[in-house]
Order: sequence, then structure tokens, then C-alpha cells
Amino acid sequence: MQFILYLLLILLFTKVAGHLSVKLGQPAVLGKLIAGIVLGPAVLGWVQNDSLIHDMSEIGVLLLMFIAGLETDLDQLRRNWKPAVAVAVGGIILPLICGFGVGEAFGFSVHEGWFLGIILSATSVSITVQVLKDMNKLNTREGSTILGAAVLDDVLVVVLLAVVMSIFGMGGETSLGLLVGKKLVFFVVAILGGWFVVPWVMKILAPLKVTEAVITTALIICFGFAYFADTLGMAGIIGAFAAGIAIAQTSFKHVVEEKVEPIAYSIFVPVFFVSIGLNVSFEGVGQQLGFVVVLTLIALVTKLIGGGLGARLTGFDNRSALAIGSGMISRGEVALIIAATGLQSGLLAQQYFTSVIIAIILTTLASPPILKLCFSDKRETSAHDTEKKVSTDKS
Repeated sequence: MQFILYLLLILLFTKVAGHLSVKLGQPAVLGKLIAGIVLGPAVLGWVQNDSLIHDMSEIGVLLLMFIAGLETDLDQLRRNWKPAVAVAVGGIILPLICGFGVGEAFGFSVHEGWFLGIILSATSVSITVQVLKDMNKLNTREGSTILGAAVLDDVLVVVLLAVVMSIFGMGGETSLGLLVGKKLVFFVVAILGGWFVVPWVMKILAPLKVTEAVITTALIICFGFAYFADTLGMAGIIGAFAAGIAIAQTSFKHVVEEKVEPIAYSIFVPVFFVSIGLNVSFEGVGQQLGFVVVLTLIALVTKLIGGGLGARLTGFDNRSALAIGSGMISRGEVALIIAATGLQSGLLAQQYFTSVIIAIILTTLASPPILKLCFSDKRETSAHDTEKKVSTDKS
């Protein structure tokens, strides 16, 4: 029953904290992330990040990205592939170089410095997706660009990680061609499967005379795509996102969307948000406070500028570019996974692991309010421009 108590506390704290966050003018997700820190070892210590919490959080993030795929405008995504590429590249190059510079400044070895840069280059779009959904901005041009850039970012960062591990002999994939080939296989199979197989599977299994056949079939496809992505070295969330896009092209889109949201948001997604905060522990960080502050600031600024510059160079105005850059700030579970990989392979020193994790969590916490601020400024500017145009037309 210990896990049941954990679940009770998580659901209660996330709903109350989310409500208070909205009352204070912030996205609900910020309150949920803070709830994880409060419940975890950093403050109260009432909830431990055990295997059941971890597994439920994995399901939560997969469902969150599956819903994002269901709600994504595929035409909008296609139209914005060029800015998505520019944002992804800009959001990797600047953090990579600056992360290496931070490593040099704090006495890291060459391979540790490059690995630090790779951690800062990662992007987790799951938190951003929730904020964009809350603001009804997921299917805007900016939202589609962020989604496309995050998918490409995941591919490029994994390739970079493999290159660094191979060069420094840390047990990484030795064949870069094989690594890139796996990514290509995933995208080819995902596109062909989404186009031909998914509609066929839905038509065959959805009419079965059993309870909730449609949503069960959709979840089978979601988890199947996620597992396939993970097997080929991609993040499972990319597979879940692709599954959502595929089902969105079928006649079952609205039924699946209506059924999956209560499952996701009632239990699994809150556990995911809390699990991020559960990773925070302030033990022994006091001696590395300067490192944490510098790393966090560099992490925030480099993604904001790097991603924003990529957007600006591909036709977005300053406000939109800033909003897109802010959407790439969150490192979330992707950076946490990369950091754990670095610790196991010797690319990240044990004494800096906790500080790096805290910096990752801080960027994730900062992402929702920055994102809302940037998009709010953009909306206010657009309203002002419209009002000015109407006034000019009247005169």
C-alpha cells in the first residue's frame, strides 16, 4: 500500500499546486513540477522515486506526446520544416560550444566538457507541449516549428553523443553509419507504417465486440511505435508522437482523443510531472553553487538565443523567434537520461552529477513561465498591431 499512498499524495498535490499556479497567472504545469520537489527528498521526503513511479511516469510522458501528435496539424508541420531545421541546429551549436566553455572554466577534461555541451544541447518538448496546449498555441506556426525542431534535436543529440563516446572510447556505438542508418530506418518505417498499416489496424481491431476497443487499439499502436523508436536508439516519446500523428489522419481521431485524455491527465501525466521534481536533492550542492548557477544561466540563454536566431533567420519576427527559442529551453527527461548515460560511461564525473541534474531541473522549471511570457508578449503585440491597423483604416 506504500505505492497507493504515493499515488494519493501525487494526485492531491499536483491538482492543488496546478490550481494555485493558474491563480497566480502561471501555467498549471509549473505548480505540478514544484509539487514533485516538495514531495520528494529535497523538501518533505514523502514520495520516493521507486520503480513503479518511474514506470508510470514513462507511460505518462508517452501519452502526453501521443496526445500532442493527435492534436498536431500535419500540414502546418510540413510547411515549417525549414525553420524547424534552423531552430534545431541553432539550438544545438550554441549550447554545445558554451557547455564546453563552462567545462573548461571549471576544470573539466576535454571529453567531460564536450559531454556537458551535449547535455545542454538536449531538448525535451513534453513540458512545452503541455504549456502550448494550455494556451491553445500547439497548432500555430510557432508551435509546429517547436515540435519539428524538437524531433530533429533528439536525432542530432543522439548522434553527437555517439560520436563523442566513440572518439573518447567510452563504449559508445562504434559505427556512426549504423547509428544514422537506424534513425533513417525508424523514420521510413514510421512514415510507411503511419500511412498504410495504422489505418488498416484501426479498421480491423476497433470494431471488435469488446469494451473500449478503439482506445485500446490506439494505445497498442502508441506503445508499439514508442518501443520501436527506443529499440532503434530514438527517444520513445518521438515514437509516441509519430503514432499520434498517424491516428490523427484516420476517422478515429476524435474518438481516440476524447478517450485518451482522461486516462492520461487523471493519473499518468501527473506522475510524470512529479517524477521530474523527485530527482532533485540538494545534498552536497552548496560547494558547487557557482557551477549550478553558471550552468543554469548558460542553459537558458543559449537555447533561447540559438533557437531564436534560427527562427529569425527563416522569416519569423523578433517576438515569434523569442517565443520559439523559449519553447526549446526545457531539457526535461531527455537530458536526465543523457546525464545518467554519461555517469555510467565515465563522461560525467560523479561529483558533478547532482549539480548537473539540478541545473536540468531548473531549466525545466523555468521553461513554463518564460514560454507563457514570450507568447503573451507576442499576443499583446499582435493585438496592438491589429488595433493600430483598424485605427489607421478608419482615419
